[in-house]
Amino acid sequence: MSVLVYTESENGTFKKTAFEVASYAKAVADQLGTTVTAVAVNANDVSELGKYGVDKVLKVSDATLNNFNAKSYASAIAQAAKNEGTKVVILSQSADSKYLAPILSVGLEAGYASNVMELPTSTSPFTVKRTAFTNKAFNLTTIDTEVKIVGVSNNSFGLVENNGAATAEDFAPSLPASGVTVESVDKATDKVTIADAEIVVSAGRGMKGPENWGMIEELADVLGAATACSKPVSDLGWRPHSEHVGQTGKPVASNLYIAIGISGAIQHLAGINASKVKVVVNTDPEAPFFKAADYGVVGDAFEVVPQLIEKLKAFKAANS
Repeated sequence: MSVLVYTESENGTFKKTAFEVASYAKAVADQLGTTVTAVAVNANDVSELGKYGVDKVLKVSDATLNNFNAKSYASAIAQAAKNEGTKVVILSQSADSKYLAPILSVGLEAGYASNVMELPTSTSPFTVKRTAFTNKAFNLTTIDTEVKIVGVSNNSFGLVENNGAATAEDFAPSLPASGVTVESVDKATDKVTIADAEIVVSAGRGMKGPENWGMIEELADVLGAATACSKPVSDLGWRPHSEHVGQTGKPVASNLYIAIGISGAIQHLAGINASKVKVVVNTDPEAPFFKAADYGVVGDAFEVVPQLIEKLKAFKAANS
């Protein structure tokens, strides 16, 4: 009857979201008076999950799962849930988990609540608080199916260490045949990914051209941040589409989001609203972004950003 959590990994290493959903699962398990079991696929060191409250890890080792496949992953998690007699399954809100969640929901005949921000306000009935209207409002959703699936919004619960120890068991689910063949995967290995970034530095058409992106990358490097851009920038080919954030691009839920030369179209703001602190630099004091931002600088990015980089470097040097 333990709470089951799917802990995502990449190249054998757990993602930050894995520890966040494990922390959340531990807190839910405490509410229910039970334990936490994690499903880990092709992960190397599963013992670190114990630090975040996981009691048992079901290790799935299968080369056919090296590349994500929603149908196969959902099948593996469903089989684990049935074997464990699980009534509550916890997922993240990563792109992969969003793909597999509906399939898993059908397989387990479970209700699925996405974009959950907090621990259940009640476990009987099972009620959770979720974001609505692109993070402009909240609602309380009751899941009344026997099995319940909760998708935890990224960076909403945080990491909570419990200093426990997790036991590991090999788990070999029977996987369905897949009609999908992955021929190649191209990834940038030298950058912080938007999904895992604590800080995101984003820029728009105010940068005037791709040749001026050097200072954006330098600022991101100083902050240990991911770089991102607005939709027009990616449409123009100034930056890769993988950096496009917003409602029609990648959602951002970072601790700090810095927007440089981005006016703040409603679609962009909808995609980054979950970020905790938003900073904007723009020459136009009437830019819509200023209404959504926590801090704003009215100024030319080509003057403000170099000074900001200089100050940050000086601060790091003085505190190193």
